[in-house]
Amino acid sequence: MKKIINNPNEVVQDMVQGLVAAYPSKLKVIPETLVIARKDAPVEGKVGLVSGGGSGHEPAHAGYIGKGMLDCAVAGEVFTSPTPDQVFEGIKAADGGKGVFLVIKNYTGDVLNFEMAAELAEAEGIQVEKVIVNDDVAVEDSSFTTGRRGIAGTVLVHKIAGAMAESGASLQEVKRVADKVVANVRSMGMALTSGTVPAAGKPSFQLEDNEMEIGIGIHGEPGIERKHIASADEIATELVERIFTDIDIPKGQEVVVMINGLGATPEMELFILNKKVQNLLKDKGIEVFQTFVGEYMTSLEMAGCSVTLLKVDDELKSLLQAPSEAPAFRN
Repeated sequence: MKKIINNPNEVVQDMVQGLVAAYPSKLKVIPETLVIARKDAPVEGKVGLVSGGGSGHEPAHAGYIGKGMLDCAVAGEVFTSPTPDQVFEGIKAADGGKGVFLVIKNYTGDVLNFEMAAELAEAEGIQVEKVIVNDDVAVEDSSFTTGRRGIAGTVLVHKIAGAMAESGASLQEVKRVADKVVANVRSMGMALTSGTVPAAGKPSFQLEDNEMEIGIGIHGEPGIERKHIASADEIATELVERIFTDIDIPKGQEVVVMINGLGATPEMELFILNKKVQNLLKDKGIEVFQTFVGEYMTSLEMAGCSVTLLKVDDELKSLLQAPSEAPAFRN
């Protein structure tokens, strides 16, 4: 294992401190927790937005804290859900008196722990609503999940729900628009290599030099097929076609495209993939409203990518283009 770390068992604590030190005017750590918050949190009279999960997916989730997106992010250990008490601290830190909205990726630990934290908060009089993101079309059940997994589409939920909350909307309005995103977003990923959890010291799985895995999860969970490595055009075609088998995107529909790197994929390769994705959509008569290419939800140093498509209407387009001051998502 080659990593730029100190103690493998303290990587999350070190990362959180370094992140806040990079953005001291924008972020703060809630004392004695791994909860990162907006510097001005809680924002009075605004629905608070909280997300989080296991670390190792940076810039998710703390990179999406800021005006127009999240109020707090709760960092678990690497690939491990944060505990209910930590999530509860995040809810309290985000509560500006108008309720708190939780954005939860569909992993069993995350769902259980965030829901337990919501119960604790409600017992203290904080109104809580949630959405569970399950955009991955690859597999129905996985080693960390009942149902579909939540992957890069979660970032678009952060952006749109965050913009809605920033506009002064009610908790129910924020939930409505977040549910709308989840209903209309789909993703599919693939990997060339594994990531290595620092405390484990070895790769999570092995692929041969000439192999790739289609549908792999962001924690290295099994995908749907291992096969001989293909060209960028062939990979793009397979990922897009699998999305289209899962959701109806009619001719003339506007979509948002996200080409997401998983941690060790050069932007050059992501742009090559995007070229083919754009051509495939054009051939289908799909209108691309906006495209995001980069690292939005990673898996340590995994080489690979995911493609996300979100069907948008005027409301979602407006919220996507609203200002964001989050370090990893500037509008």
